Amino acid sequence: MPFIPHSQIDEREMLSSLGISEKEELFSHIPKEIRLSKELSLPAPLSEIEVEQEIKKISLMNKGVNEYISFLGGGSYNHWIPSTVEYILSRGEIFSPYTPYQPEASQGTLTILFEFQTMMCELFDMEVSNASVYDGASALAEACLMALRITQKEEVIISSAIHPEYRTVVKTYLESAGFKVKEIKFREDGRTDLEALEKALSSDTAAFAIQNPNFFGIIEDIKGIQSLREKTNILLIACVVEPISLGLLTPPGSYKADIAVGEGKSFGIPLNFGGPYLGIFTSKMEYVRNMPGRIVGETTDTEGKRGFVLTLSTREQHIRRAKATSNICTNHNMCAIAATVYLASIGKKGFKKISEMNLKKAHFLARELGKRNIELLFKSPFYNEFAIKVKNPDKVLEAGLERGFLAGLSLKRFYPDLENSLLINVTEVHDTQSLEKFANFLGEIENG
Repeated sequence: MPFIPHSQIDEREMLSSLGISEKEELFSHIPKEIRLSKELSLPAPLSEIEVEQEIKKISLMNKGVNEYISFLGGGSYNHWIPSTVEYILSRGEIFSPYTPYQPEASQGTLTILFEFQTMMCELFDMEVSNASVYDGASALAEACLMALRITQKEEVIISSAIHPEYRTVVKTYLESAGFKVKEIKFREDGRTDLEALEKALSSDTAAFAIQNPNFFGIIEDIKGIQSLREKTNILLIACVVEPISLGLLTPPGSYKADIAVGEGKSFGIPLNFGGPYLGIFTSKMEYVRNMPGRIVGETTDTEGKRGFVLTLSTREQHIRRAKATSNICTNHNMCAIAATVYLASIGKKGFKKISEMNLKKAHFLARELGKRNIELLFKSPFYNEFAIKVKNPDKVLEAGLERGFLAGLSLKRFYPDLENSLLINVTEVHDTQSLEKFANFLGEIENG
């Protein structure tokens, strides 16, 4: 028997107050032809043992990087995770606290988040970081809204070489609020067309946004972007979707970014069939009070001891809506802790080494494919991801599954004019043998 708190008398009183006599009348606005007129056809109830067995059976249908050699990327990358990450996250004091509203009871969590912020500032070469947001896409959208607040202007310009799903989120956030979003196309070499970007700037433009490496894995023209930022008053928003690249590539602060955001899933967070993710958000200190989310700060207690508190929390749950910088409800706290443990575990030298391994292995595979007459789509420098030309992407992906490969991401899903292209990602988890095996497979498919 279900627990229904309302008695029949209660129900009659409620219906009477609404001026109706039967509960069915509550649904009279729904067309009869789409209303269910009979009981739901549900299977018989199961015992707990049977439910466990059924769930296990369904879960075995999932196949991912444990069953295949994956070359999928496009914003979610398969990286090695030290065992220390899972061990520390499994401790009760880490996974049980929801959010650090009471600093006296949450010093451990606040300390780690403070370290997270410090690490993000060092990696991105920026002055201030918040304690994370939802994911990279929402971080970019919030950065655009922040730029609009700072400048009191109406328009943001974004590169079409930014992750397509990120661009969709930006448009959803901004256009629904009455702002304009312009897109600048990428050139034939895969880089953002900076000349077209400069021509598109106007007195209404609050900021322009780029991703580096971009969606195609291409390293953007950083000197050109810095030059453009320096000769205009337009804010620069930089997005880093693969932050492992910062072990080698120029960080956003070094090329004069005003706001720098990114995706932190590469930092010790498993793929998990799609989530959760970790939004990184940094900026110049002068814009700190326009930053969304929460910022942990260092202070001293009444005894003069070092302690941590939520210094700024300009979100709706902490402040009047008129003064809130966003309606962000949480900050993927556990993911931020995972990222902190990951970075502390590998250290600065380890981080650089992993970054180098990503670069070298990706370029090794590109050379092996070249030996098999498989061309790169773009000729520009790339990091650990690159696009290749193929005759039939669907055929390659289907054959790949049969041979044990997740053979990449078909670009026609996002760019119809690149229908004969696959995006390939390589990380430190790929060994030379698997890369050669994959190159042979592609060679057979394309040249056979």
